[in-house]
Amino acid sequence: MAKPKSTAVPHHVAIVMDGNGRWATKRFLPRVAGHKQGVDSLSRCVQACMDRGIGVLTVFAFSSENWNRPSDEVSGLMELLAFSLSREMPRLKANGVRIYFVGDRTRLSEKVQEGLAQAELATSDNTRLVFNVCFNYGGRWDIAQAAQKLMKAGQEITEMSLDRAMALAHVPDPDLLIRTGGELRISNFLLWQAAYSELHFSDRLWPDFDEAALDEAIAIFQSRERRFGQTSAQLEGRKSAVSPTSKEKVT
Repeated sequence: MAKPKSTAVPHHVAIVMDGNGRWATKRFLPRVAGHKQGVDSLSRCVQACMDRGIGVLTVFAFSSENWNRPSDEVSGLMELLAFSLSREMPRLKANGVRIYFVGDRTRLSEKVQEGLAQAELATSDNTRLVFNVCFNYGGRWDIAQAAQKLMKAGQEITEMSLDRAMALAHVPDPDLLIRTGGELRISNFLLWQAAYSELHFSDRLWPDFDEAALDEAIAIFQSRERRFGQTSAQLEGRKSAVSPTSKEKVT
């Protein structure tokens, strides 16, 4: 592995949690069993992020395209969401995690919407880790809803105004975006926010993504030079400068 260029831990890590279904299929289990195992992996990941001083974790839990999956898998995912909320919320709240559910809630049942709102309210005073769960989310949807919000308010559409209208406007852009499962694409995830993110693709299926895999991703992140359009020489002379992805946002 390349020599580290920085010892800084990424402040914001985003993850496409891919491979749950394949993990289950390899074990001759129903796909929903893989998603259940994936929830356990996510619980470990949340704790690992806190242990390493990461401030924001954003995960892709259900994309706007996932509605096209078999109906039994979709309904199983909805049930798993409700179950996971009831199981994990006390621990998240006690550990100082503030949770946000990011995405279009209009297609979700009233019961699910109520559960999401209650979870957000219950953790609203926590500050140790901001945990964004992107559910029924898509990057194109996010850009479109931001533009529509500005048009409705009669505001000019600029890069700055769009940025402030995005669904993740409450946190800085991700420093590191990880995708598990061996695929080499970001699949409509954080299209706006990932403009300057470092990308890391892991061959591990999400249920197998553990603390060691996270540490590997962080080490690779630290080995890279983030220039943001500048030259290496410029960076040497401006080490104290704030990066273009830094924003005044409440975390």
